[in-house]
Amino acid sequence: MRPVKIFSDSTSDLSDEIIKHHDIGIIPLYVNFDQQSYKDGIDIDPAELFRIVEKTGMLPKTSAPTIRDFTTEFKKYIDKGMDVVHISISSMISASYQNACMAAAEFPEGRIKVIDSLNLSCGIGLLAMCATDCVENGMSLSETGNTVQSAISKVRSEFIIDTLEYLHKGGRCSGLQLLISSVLEIHPVIAVNNGAMHVAAKIRGNRKVVLRALVNRIVNNPDRLDSKIMIVNNCVCSDDAVQVKTQFEGMNIFQQVLSANASCVIASHCGPKTLGLFYFKK
Repeated sequence: MRPVKIFSDSTSDLSDEIIKHHDIGIIPLYVNFDQQSYKDGIDIDPAELFRIVEKTGMLPKTSAPTIRDFTTEFKKYIDKGMDVVHISISSMISASYQNACMAAAEFPEGRIKVIDSLNLSCGIGLLAMCATDCVENGMSLSETGNTVQSAISKVRSEFIIDTLEYLHKGGRCSGLQLLISSVLEIHPVIAVNNGAMHVAAKIRGNRKVVLRALVNRIVNNPDRLDSKIMIVNNCVCSDDAVQVKTQFEGMNIFQQVLSANASCVIASHCGPKTLGLFYFKK
């Protein structure tokens, strides 16, 4: 049985510590301002992205890794006699999955398994960590792929948007929705379902009220939670993330509560002060 290398992309938002500890390969998406193209997490970070947006008044375009990007990275490990599992951002959000599949087709059959996470951000990250658990327990390519595939429907991803400005600039909400949200202090809770984002709830109030309500949406149904892990992800609002992480740790619901920072691709769509919670249901 060949050893297995786990890959994901930059939108998985896993911390450098986790990536290094589990030896996860990360393939970056692209962030594009006019003629300038940046590799997500390598050439640009969210703070710099927001500075450019503020200066230009324009959002970047984002794009998937190319087929060649995937082929180049996969080949390094295929040539070492390893198999590859790649876990991609949802195919309904990006062309990354399709490009990874086309790259995999250039290698011998049965050497690479590309999995559509049907998720984004740390929802992908949870699946990548699930895959590394499989590999560390000596599972084969097929066994790892099947285990991750069965876990997809159990991932839960919810995040609170502080401002609709970025969704508005990206054409994902109307000017009227932006105005109403701003005047009434209404903050949408975005969830991922079947690979796409939708509004799961609308919370009215100041930042403190909104964050408390987001946490309560989860802890009010403890019997439905897999207690193994919770990831608190933030987009340039680390103080809020620390506060929420501390709340969860004090509740003793999850065995692990981890922190993460949003990638540039996620940041460009959701905007600053977005905070997300990612976990498994039973």
